[in-house]
Amino acid sequence: MQKKSAVKMEKGYRSFAVFNGVFLVLVAFICVVPVINVLAISLSSSTAALGGKVTFWPVDFTVDAYRAIIFRDNVFIKSFLIAVVRVVMGTSLGMLVVIISAYALAKDSKYFKARSFYVWFFFFTTLFSGGLIPGFIVVFYTGLYNNLWSLIIPSLVNVWNIVLMLNYLRSLPKELEEAAIVDGAGHWLLLWKIIVPLSTPIIATCALFTIVGHWNDFFTPMLYLKQENWPLQSYLNSILTVDVARFRQVTGGTTEMDFSALAPKTLKAAMIFLAMIPVLLIYIPLQKYFTQGLVLGSVKG
Repeated sequence: MQKKSAVKMEKGYRSFAVFNGVFLVLVAFICVVPVINVLAISLSSSTAALGGKVTFWPVDFTVDAYRAIIFRDNVFIKSFLIAVVRVVMGTSLGMLVVIISAYALAKDSKYFKARSFYVWFFFFTTLFSGGLIPGFIVVFYTGLYNNLWSLIIPSLVNVWNIVLMLNYLRSLPKELEEAAIVDGAGHWLLLWKIIVPLSTPIIATCALFTIVGHWNDFFTPMLYLKQENWPLQSYLNSILTVDVARFRQVTGGTTEMDFSALAPKTLKAAMIFLAMIPVLLIYIPLQKYFTQGLVLGSVKG
């Protein structure tokens, strides 16, 4: 009976593995196909793109769309640089706040007596929000309106990342901390010399969440910044939701790009693909830490 049950379990596991593999391949295919199509359209001629002849391979290969965007569209370049600055500053300061907060909240209540209060306070913020209008009022009257800091300061305390980080820190051996304290290490030395180097997976995971969040956010800049200071995603949203033939009127003629020379479809595809590249380049080196950090950060409460 035991052999039969073991054989059944093995067959069931193999069936599940095959089904899971096929399912994940299909999901990956569904995710990759649109990207390939966008890239192919961006590298195709206007005639082929407008005629619907492009699928997964460029037709009448050309890089005119990329050349026009990079060398002639000053608004795109400016918005791209603003987005990069936002991601670098937002991620750096955000991770600093997350690491420090998680380190304190990972302590037992006998060492940090106000731990329970702060944990419940942070948890409360995940359930309720003041809303768009109170948020705008706060940003406006604190002098952050039309300032890049309005996109960074309100999002510094990411409760989700703090929870992942503190759970990971609580899973580390207590003996490491005790040995460092015996050797004379203070909290700052203990945090940056021992805890942080051991927390690379969870730090990489939280950093990836933060980077993607800042990079993909297009709505917040539309609330707090004037149009000439919009980052890349807000700029792209204005193009994708407004007829490109009328875009020069919408932007007040701030772009030097001649949209009549290229099909709007190829220009849109090129801009979308250029916006994907930074996140893809960041995700590739960080993805090896992603699963490990996410799982370890959610094990212990």
